[in-house]
Amino acid sequence: MVFQSHHAFKALALTAFSLFFLKLHTGGTVTKYVNPSYALLSLWAAYAFFFFGFIQLFRLWRRKNKPSLPSHSACCQPSPTKPSGGRVISYCILIFPLLTGFFLPPQTLNASIAAKKGAGLFMQQEAAISDQLSPDHQELVVDRKEIQQTEYNRRMSQLEKKRTINMTHDVFEPYYGRIQANPQKYVGRMIKMSGFVFKENKLPDNQLVLSRFLITHCVADASHIGFLTEFDKAPGIKQDTWLEINGTIALTSYNGVEMPVVQITSWKEITEPVEPYVYPLYIKIA
Repeated sequence: MVFQSHHAFKALALTAFSLFFLKLHTGGTVTKYVNPSYALLSLWAAYAFFFFGFIQLFRLWRRKNKPSLPSHSACCQPSPTKPSGGRVISYCILIFPLLTGFFLPPQTLNASIAAKKGAGLFMQQEAAISDQLSPDHQELVVDRKEIQQTEYNRRMSQLEKKRTINMTHDVFEPYYGRIQANPQKYVGRMIKMSGFVFKENKLPDNQLVLSRFLITHCVADASHIGFLTEFDKAPGIKQDTWLEINGTIALTSYNGVEMPVVQITSWKEITEPVEPYVYPLYIKIA
């Protein structure tokens, strides 16, 4: 019997990926990587990895071929027990995410990532207005957070009726889209929200962007959204600081474009929330 080392590696790698996925779920950090809608799917993937790793155990040993007379072609063939260069590279590609996943703690996307993505104050208007998506477009989106039309209308009516706009986690994205699309309509309204501080280089000292990351599927497609804010304490606030603020919506001009600005009336530093990201909200189509 000949031991098949490459099948042993496959079994270990698949089992390691299964344990890594389970670690994310038991530790509650899976949402640092993917939209919560995919949490169940990733759990199924963990079980699938474990199953396929178990299957590899039956391939660890192979019958040794009977010896035969050597031929010139056989002598020139490389030994099957030696891993090829391509196989070594594939092993390294599998090992790298496992090492980083197990030994490096998950990090929340922050201002440095927003800057690297080229995030500006206008990216969000296209990314965040889910209520303006056509039904045909919505049909293409899977594993999303859906609510009934009546519930969606109820939440949107609160945006229009209440004196203070409360940008809670579940309505952050649709409220944000409405305000960005028609800021003149909300001038003078009070607003309450939380987010991390992102400072663009071109902003005056008394201004900063209070930001969130919008996750559609996973962190790879994250887009940076946020409100421009201004108050006299802004110069002393460090990048990536999480704030909870109350303020009044006004209008300003940025690079010749009219946009909302929140004039902060009260604020406090807070710790990063358990769910730092926000997610699209879609209308369920019957």
